[in-house]
Amino acid sequence: MFGRRSNETAPPKRISSQENGQSAPLAQAEMKVAQQRQAAATTPQVAAPRVEVVEQQRKHSEEYYDVKTTVFNALIDTIDLTQLSKLDGPAAREEIRDIVSEIIQIKNVVMSIAEQEELLEDICNDVLGYGPLEPLLARDDIADIMVNGAGTTFIEVNGKVLKTGVRFADNQQLMNICQRIVSQVGRRVDESSPICDARLPDGSRVNVIAPPLAIDGPALTIRKFKKDRLRLEQLVKFGSITPQAKVILEVIGRVRCNTIISGGTGSGKTTLLNCLTGSIDMDERIITCEDSAELQLQQPHVVRLETRPPNLEGEGEIKMKDLIKNCLRMRPERIIVGEVRGPEAFDLLQAMNTGHDGSMGTLHANSPREALSRLESMIMQGGFALPIKTIREMICGSVDVIVQASRLRDGSRKITHITEVLGMEEETVTLQNIIVFEITGEDANGKIVGRHRSTGIARPRFWDRAEYYGETERLARALAESEVVDDNGNPLGEQ
Repeated sequence: MFGRRSNETAPPKRISSQENGQSAPLAQAEMKVAQQRQAAATTPQVAAPRVEVVEQQRKHSEEYYDVKTTVFNALIDTIDLTQLSKLDGPAAREEIRDIVSEIIQIKNVVMSIAEQEELLEDICNDVLGYGPLEPLLARDDIADIMVNGAGTTFIEVNGKVLKTGVRFADNQQLMNICQRIVSQVGRRVDESSPICDARLPDGSRVNVIAPPLAIDGPALTIRKFKKDRLRLEQLVKFGSITPQAKVILEVIGRVRCNTIISGGTGSGKTTLLNCLTGSIDMDERIITCEDSAELQLQQPHVVRLETRPPNLEGEGEIKMKDLIKNCLRMRPERIIVGEVRGPEAFDLLQAMNTGHDGSMGTLHANSPREALSRLESMIMQGGFALPIKTIREMICGSVDVIVQASRLRDGSRKITHITEVLGMEEETVTLQNIIVFEITGEDANGKIVGRHRSTGIARPRFWDRAEYYGETERLARALAESEVVDDNGNPLGEQ
């Protein structure tokens, strides 16, 4: 056992509100349960279910949180955290449960078995895990967790944002959990450095913005990481793409096309990038560059790099462009950038244009055409004094395919465009859609109904690459099967 443990042998006395200012809720709870017991003595058959209802209501009441605070403070005074840290997770959790159970007995807290079990679990999560976030992190159906201060938490399930009953004791508890998360990857968040990107051990992406920038308390956003790595086959099952479009994406990844995945926030860009990397041969050397490492590559020859924020003195920062520049000295066959946000776009295009075919990256844009504009603006952010025509020629010489991912208004995620970059006509970059998604309506449940179709392009620009890798037969069949015909059996083609 750790620290001080009570040797009290006399029956624990009831703690009144006068003896301990924090125990007033305990006395109120005892009074309420005593009244319930008196009612049960006169009408036992009716009173039993009423006790359950009161306990269910009390589970999320202010009383419960006040009792939890009292017990938690007593636990911190009792245990030796230094000794506790030497135990593994299960042993430490069991030890905490034993001590909390004893504290509950000493303080004579009256609780049902279910409520006591919940209190034990909550306190274990507070000491060893991520507190109230633990039940949400354990759920596989949640895509995002958004904490807006101690009292408000939202989640995204099936593309829809829902408010939950999860809350923290106060902003300090929330801030402590944020510190615990970011410290695991050697980062910090405080008043002097109030913005931080980090990740959980399972790869989930974390963003924290703390006061004074966040006015109503720390804002914590977690992009959940799927335990099971998604593949293109599963995107077909979800309806994000068709089997034919899946084959086209596999060919694009296999034949080493330089690919940009564009889309809005939460549209599934990183998931799609993970899926595309599944087509890369097992003998290729791949180097990934990310702000927070979250890509899951299955190939054996992968080097993962991650940016680093500045230290307390404002020194030691490693930016994305520094990682990409260093990649070129590491003999990469493919460079994969988690997200292109700034001047590193120039270095990525340089890498794509100097023998590193098959490189990939993601960026925020609402259409393939806007993705090109974003690349232009990010290059100009770096202060490169290049004519706009030169920048566009660089983009045309580097990027082969743009894959557009979108989250529709019903919450579903679709791949809406597979688009080729053809070249330049005067100062305009020409694009060619290969596959597009058409919305045809919505069903009775409000779900959007649509179809993926070929635009009638029989020989895309990367046909020669497909021929070199022996993929022309698969590509031709997938394009032919993607065509949508009119009532007379003629292909609709590009409209």
